Amino acid sequence: MRQANTVGGRPRPRADTAGREFWDQLMPDEATALERASRRRDYRRGAVVMREADRSDWVVVLRTGRVKVSVDTASGMEVVLAVRGAGALLGELSAIDREPRSATVTALEPVTALVVPVSEFEAYLQKHGRVAFLLMRTLIGKLRDAARKRIEFGAHDTTGRVAARLVEMAERFGQRTDDGLKIALPFSQDELAGWTGASREAVSKALRALRSRGLIRTGRMTVVVRDLEALRARAQ
Repeated sequence: MRQANTVGGRPRPRADTAGREFWDQLMPDEATALERASRRRDYRRGAVVMREADRSDWVVVLRTGRVKVSVDTASGMEVVLAVRGAGALLGELSAIDREPRSATVTALEPVTALVVPVSEFEAYLQKHGRVAFLLMRTLIGKLRDAARKRIEFGAHDTTGRVAARLVEMAERFGQRTDDGLKIALPFSQDELAGWTGASREAVSKALRALRSRGLIRTGRMTVVVRDLEALRARAQ
């Protein structure tokens, strides 16, 4: 008999959870319990969800919208660490070690989130042991991603790093069109520069090089990846 792929009307979490966001890995009863422990909050585009160095005592699960995670250098330059979408868990490091926030989270578009007090989140994890294991996997995934990006900074040129970030966004947020994978994200060249550790001028040059090879097409706040495999090869 074929196994059902839903549980209580909700998709059954797959055994392979690699690359999937925290919320998407929860079973229906786990998701319901977390919702009951939270309050729903909306953020407008540009709103700060969490601020670096703050000592707030809650975690956030994104339900809709996308955010950027960033830190500011001593010189005032913004360094983008990640772009996170619906389902992502944010603020878990401070919830675990009770240290100040390690980064600022800013809404790139209107966002709806579940805000869970740390005390409620701890009680939730104690009651749902499987979710505590998922949390560990989530943290390990973020550590691996950070390590991979550090290697990229040392081993790849600016064009390669820009290509890598476009591949990441296309795979996670790309919408299939006749021309390729469309990345519709209000993400500026300055922010892309902060994500790749390059100047805005160097990022503009890299985008021109990728356009000239026919790998991408750019528009206002949009990029269409026309050849994902070739772009991935350039990122390596």
